[in-house]
Amino acid sequence: MATIAPSRRVRRTPFSDGVEAAGVKGYTVYNRMLLPTVFRSIVEDYHHLKSAVQVWDVACERQVELRGPDAARLMQMLTPRDLRGMLPGQCFYLPIVDETGGMLNDPVGLMLADDRWWISIADSDLLLWVKGLAYGYRLDVLVDEPDISPLAVQGPQAETLMARVFGDAVRAIRFFRFGWFDFNGVSMAIARSGYSKQGGYEIYVDGTQNGMPLWHALMEAGRDLDVHAGCPNLIERIEGGLLSYGNDMTRENTPHECGLGKFCSTQTAIGCVGRDALLRVAKEGPTQQIRAIAIDGDIPPCDRAWPLMAKGKRIGQVTSAAKSPDFGTNVAIGMVRMTHWDAGTAFEVHTPDGVRAATVQDKFWL
Repeated sequence: MATIAPSRRVRRTPFSDGVEAAGVKGYTVYNRMLLPTVFRSIVEDYHHLKSAVQVWDVACERQVELRGPDAARLMQMLTPRDLRGMLPGQCFYLPIVDETGGMLNDPVGLMLADDRWWISIADSDLLLWVKGLAYGYRLDVLVDEPDISPLAVQGPQAETLMARVFGDAVRAIRFFRFGWFDFNGVSMAIARSGYSKQGGYEIYVDGTQNGMPLWHALMEAGRDLDVHAGCPNLIERIEGGLLSYGNDMTRENTPHECGLGKFCSTQTAIGCVGRDALLRVAKEGPTQQIRAIAIDGDIPPCDRAWPLMAKGKRIGQVTSAAKSPDFGTNVAIGMVRMTHWDAGTAFEVHTPDGVRAATVQDKFWL
């Protein structure tokens, strides 16, 4: 394949030197930054993630910072999830919607203080939407992208590795909570979170200059734990039902279609710009929804949507798919019409390599 041409429009990260030294074999572009996609092979990286510990360069998860007296009001305008009970030190998974209820992003929101928040975003220009709302409503809030770059530590040995670098207190962080820890005299937020089902942490590295020192410290401390550079793994994320914004959902989908209705408190999330639209969706229910799908036979890489067909009619599409070594089938994520979304329903997937039989599963694999 052609390489990605370097430019100021595709930014390197504070950890790119370490990623390259570790032998990265593939990149994608995410929020106009480099995101590694494979090191040894997707299958080798998959098995290692499930058995040891990996350090991931996820600096592409840029932060949108809201700071000022109206920060909390602006946060609530962005999401149908009720944030009134959120306290400093908590992380919330947030559907971010527009005025029609369409998904704009699905970030993790961190409440640093009543008047200061970070939105750790998926791949979309959320900063511009947030700045537009702040300006249009004349809110007393500063919206900016700080020099904060997440570094993830994921896998069964993640807690052991993190304790060696940051001390045993890091073990006490609860799921979707964060605390402040010192590294080389710099205080950094560390959250018990990450884009895998294997458990781990995300370190919000403060300052580009601190990137490689922390990378080296983690690699050195984890030598006997078989630490490797890694990245979000396609197979493992599909097994776990972790959605990819821009692949499995777009602005054309509502949170309810994406299976995120449990994160929508539309009755009480007063102020959300998409609230009225989502009240109608919640009342009527979605006509299509994300489902786990098993696909038979050999499949090619899924780099486009594959139609789902039943009796000659299109009833949905597969948006992510891969062969699972642990589950002995092709695991997939798809958007399926309500007429065919029940577990056990069979239909056809039209892949570039031909038609394959597929079946809706009752849940995701992990």
